[in-house]
Amino acid sequence: MAKRREIRNSTAEFLIFQAEGKEQGVEVYYKDENIWATQKAISTLFDCDRSVVTKHLGNIFESGELIEERVCAKFAHTAEDGKSYSTKQDYVNIYINISLVFMSPQGRFIGRVQGATKGNVLLRKKQYTLSEDEDVALHLGKLFIGGKVLNSRNILQRFIRDNGANEEVEYAVKQLNWSKKCILQSDSMDLLRGEEGRAANVYFGVFDHLILHQKSDFTFNGRTRRPPKDEVNTMLSFVYTLIANDVAAALESVGLDPYVGFMHTLRPGRTSLALDMMEELRAYLGDRLLLSMINRKQVTKKDFIRQGDESFVMTDDCRKELLTTWQKRKKELIEHPYLKEKIPIGLLPYAQAMLLARFLREDLDDYPVFLMR
Repeated sequence: MAKRREIRNSTAEFLIFQAEGKEQGVEVYYKDENIWATQKAISTLFDCDRSVVTKHLGNIFESGELIEERVCAKFAHTAEDGKSYSTKQDYVNIYINISLVFMSPQGRFIGRVQGATKGNVLLRKKQYTLSEDEDVALHLGKLFIGGKVLNSRNILQRFIRDNGANEEVEYAVKQLNWSKKCILQSDSMDLLRGEEGRAANVYFGVFDHLILHQKSDFTFNGRTRRPPKDEVNTMLSFVYTLIANDVAAALESVGLDPYVGFMHTLRPGRTSLALDMMEELRAYLGDRLLLSMINRKQVTKKDFIRQGDESFVMTDDCRKELLTTWQKRKKELIEHPYLKEKIPIGLLPYAQAMLLARFLREDLDDYPVFLMR
């Protein structure tokens, strides 16, 4: 059953958020028109490990986007004996920008709730200026799409390594290697988009080979959207929406505007920069998760409902299973190939957003795209 949070005792200094069906609440502090909570409380509210919150805060303070003394505090409160006691735990302000995302059953983004944006205005001005520079936009576009193609190729290579030679998959690997060269040599955004489309057709042309179990139930004949025309495409669209919203929240948390991108065209309501940066993360965060769930039989054909003649949606139980697996996956640790330190997978969008911000501020010579091993 999905968790629901209720507010108890809302007129007191402390607010208590209570999970449905449970006596124990999560206590947060209201002061000066702000809500404060311990790291433990935040991890409970957002259903994540405390280490993820700690890492998130550490990176924000290290990058200088927020000043620790302004968003952390210790409070005194009055106990039943009438005496005032100072809490020993640090309380953190909502300015840390942890967000909640709401999605439809079809995986369509509905809305996101988070604290006020406190990004660096100078960083955003630099972002807006560089987004109008065709050379910079093309350079970043080539990195985003080059990373996407290489990570797609790496998934195919992993399949060959684990399951033996496959002529069609091996040929696709060669084509993707060639696509990478063409992408890096593109001298216009139109050429870049054309190469991206060709590479995607190659990759998804052999994607069906990566489904090792339940092949008759999970047929895949290419990428389809709006609406997804089979079970695999339904899961892909849902997971890609999760990635896009995680990336958008990460970009805002480091002070960047997720709506002003470099490769994806600007459109009202479209998080263009999030769509740019998620390209390099699709295969690693999305495709691997989907393939694992199908091959491990965590989902079956019964978990999908046909809508009309050419559309599918996931059942509630299927969405819950996918989201549970997604959250567990985000808690796993990886060594970041550029930072050379272990981070939870859930912080990968934040790490890349932070590196992009440093590149735009000219603290880095280039943007280090994420490449899976």
